[in-house]
Amino acid sequence: MDAHFWKNQLSGPTDPAQDAAWPDPPPRKGFFTDTSICIGCKACEVACKEWNQLPMDNIGMTGNSYDNTGQLGANTWRHVAFVEQSAEHIAQARVAGARLVELGMPRVRDAAVGSPDAGLPRADAGLPRATAMNSSRAVPSGLPLDGPGTRAALPSESSERDTPTNGLDPGRVALTRPGEEDASAMQWAAEQALAEGTVPDFRWLIASDVCKHCTHAGCLDVCPTGALFRTEFGTVVVQDEVCNGCGYCVAACPFGVIDKRKDPTTTGAARQVEIGIANKCTLCYDRISLDAKPACAQACPTTSIQFGDLDEMRERARERVEALHANGFTEARLYGANPNDGVGGTGSVFLLLDEPEVYGLPPDPIVTTHDLPDIFRKAGLAGLTMLAGAAVSFLGRGNS
Repeated sequence: MDAHFWKNQLSGPTDPAQDAAWPDPPPRKGFFTDTSICIGCKACEVACKEWNQLPMDNIGMTGNSYDNTGQLGANTWRHVAFVEQSAEHIAQARVAGARLVELGMPRVRDAAVGSPDAGLPRADAGLPRATAMNSSRAVPSGLPLDGPGTRAALPSESSERDTPTNGLDPGRVALTRPGEEDASAMQWAAEQALAEGTVPDFRWLIASDVCKHCTHAGCLDVCPTGALFRTEFGTVVVQDEVCNGCGYCVAACPFGVIDKRKDPTTTGAARQVEIGIANKCTLCYDRISLDAKPACAQACPTTSIQFGDLDEMRERARERVEALHANGFTEARLYGANPNDGVGGTGSVFLLLDEPEVYGLPPDPIVTTHDLPDIFRKAGLAGLTMLAGAAVSFLGRGNS
């Protein structure tokens, strides 16, 4: 086995169910949360509470738009955030999104010709829009909507062939990562939209957050009692009856998802659980084991929350980003879909319309085991240095 295998066991891409010794596990399951079509109805929050019989949260004014739950925690396994943005912030998000070149975004058309003064494609140069994409190689996956901003709204193959290219080879259009010129073209398109007044005056960024069910879960790695375990679907579940409330998992989660229950309030048929134990989303393990959707995905009226095989969810997410870019929404980006990030990718993929920090998400999450090889290497070098120093001291004393 090469070094990459061992590195992937600590923080890189791997199959978590196989690593957990599940025999012949089913395909890994996960969420795709499309924040661009979330309407903030909170049906997911209510369904999660009802199905899992979770204690209620404090009901009151938070001063943060319509957000009354505040954040994920032991009593809140789905949290709907509301972020209010003005036209200036929307424009900044689009320009920042256009600069992204390393988040797996599809490639825009080559900008080899265009504006003589800026070197960028212009509408009057007969080129397609800087954000136009080619979806011919995308795998159809039944994207739920067919209106503006979806894959069905992309230009047809015939219209792309009929579009003047000013000498550009149509075969060069591919779904690869954009280069610096392409990022500049997308940035130019975003700035043009602001100058033309096509940016809305106001919008809400509404996002339903949930546990990420990381490929490498810090909470699971540090649990001393085995209360957290990896299911055959690649998800992470807490066993109430095994948790001793040590709280190690709370500090180990790079997303701040898991927490210890502090509020003893229960209402109606809510289960009586011990205060002080850790709790978080189980991705409805009891439901998906019976081939049913998680409660939140079942209740979502807009299909903003989609559930299924994780590979398909990631493909749907990429297609959706491609479609949004093609319609000028350059701020669209994916979060958690990169298996080479600091947690090996997550089981919950998000489509965001601004920087992760705007949604309260860490921009560069890293699992606690990521730096173990470097720590062991430095510890070994320190030990060897001490041994060498002791040997030199002993030899020097013997010579005297």
